[in-house]
Amino acid sequence: MKINVLDTTLRDGEQTPGVSLTSNEKLRIAKKLDEIGVDIIEAGSAITSEGEKEAIRQITHQGLNAEISSFARSLKGDIDSCIDCDVDCVNLVVSTSDIHIKYKLNSSRDEVIENMVSNIEYAKDHGLIVELSAEDATRTDFEYLKKVFQTALDTGADRLCPCDTVGVLTPEKSYDFYNKLSFLDGPLSAHCHNDYGLAVANTLEAIRGGATIIHGTINGIGERAGNASLEEIVVALNNLYEGKYTTDIKINQLYNASKLVSRTTGVYLQPNKAIVGENVFAHESGIHADGVIKNASTYESITPELLGRHRKFVVGKHTGTKGLKNRLEELGIDVDKEQLLEIFKQVKDFSDKGKCLTDVDLQAISDKVLEKDMKQKVNLEEVTVVSGNNVTPTASVKLKTGDSEILESSTGLGPVDAAYNAVKKCLNEFSDVELEEFHVDAITGGADALIDVITKVSLGDKVISSRGTDSDIIIASVESYLTGVNRLLEENDEDL
Repeated sequence: MKINVLDTTLRDGEQTPGVSLTSNEKLRIAKKLDEIGVDIIEAGSAITSEGEKEAIRQITHQGLNAEISSFARSLKGDIDSCIDCDVDCVNLVVSTSDIHIKYKLNSSRDEVIENMVSNIEYAKDHGLIVELSAEDATRTDFEYLKKVFQTALDTGADRLCPCDTVGVLTPEKSYDFYNKLSFLDGPLSAHCHNDYGLAVANTLEAIRGGATIIHGTINGIGERAGNASLEEIVVALNNLYEGKYTTDIKINQLYNASKLVSRTTGVYLQPNKAIVGENVFAHESGIHADGVIKNASTYESITPELLGRHRKFVVGKHTGTKGLKNRLEELGIDVDKEQLLEIFKQVKDFSDKGKCLTDVDLQAISDKVLEKDMKQKVNLEEVTVVSGNNVTPTASVKLKTGDSEILESSTGLGPVDAAYNAVKKCLNEFSDVELEEFHVDAITGGADALIDVITKVSLGDKVISSRGTDSDIIIASVESYLTGVNRLLEENDEDL
């Protein structure tokens, strides 16, 4: 069965607190929605403002394949604004619950129907497709709701949408609710809100009950807890219902659409968000990573390829050696067994301190391990620094060269300068290496970030760059300096 998709990201989604889209931003999103195969785009609410009308006009004049709709209250002024925008369809919203009729409209049931009939006729007379949306339908007296819908169809409405406006359906109730309305001779739309986290489940059950059109938003954005997440519904229909339901949505483009909406609206997308979250195809656990490497279906029911995405192995405290080796290979880092085990140990140590590793962290740790395997003529044994208010920074350094140990101390303008001066005094005993440049970066954010120090050192006319990485800036600085020293000594073949 074909399920049509109405996307209301540009209307209900824009009602997310803090979101206000420009006309160009709306146009970009509309083009993407059309590109991924959305059947109906609710472009906004034309009556809202002149800027909103202009945005909707831009969308309707693009020649998109999707039907373009605008939200409208059951008021002729709202419908006139839709007509001015050249939309194909009007989403005519009528409040039907007694709560809304009494407290919001200060009206009566009969007056609501009379007003609805007048405005459906007006919209149809102006060539518009009419989708009649019953606001707060799921808290409406059911016999009255049936009367509203049958009257709407008799008047010429093309589609019916009973809205779960405040998200009070459960999946069981959703199936029963839509099944009881399926006798109506008109397409039913499911419009579910996520106040209890059930919008997607309720939408799927609405389809099972007889709905043939779904309303949703990209990333599930919308007012309060949001709307049904379009990408979750579409992928669930594709993967979990054994071909019973189909849509025209290009699933491999959903992730790009999600990223566009997230960037444009500024609505943060949690990393564990189903389908489009950054962690969906990320594996850290050693057991999981091992299983996925051997056969992806062991821990993935959705393939990343379906969504145009890629699997990744995250390095952390739960990582096993196989997952670590796989990630290193992806980063182009070739290690032997001993190097792998040393990197594995440092990853565990790093994670046990409560730190999260990025690829840059892993690269830095790997570089450090691989450089250690080089033959070192000068090795750092110990460095101690004293610094503080009204205290001259002082450092003592112990280096080892062959069987000899050299211990020196020095002061400086700061703790790093003091440590460098102490190292320089040690080196003066056997080589005239000069520090030419010094650069420091925090690889990741936070006070506990890994520090990446790059230095340039020279010996005669030779200059070499080197790197040191550690969570301690002093250690990173000295190691960077000594790495350069060792390379210079190696190239000059100096014996100590």
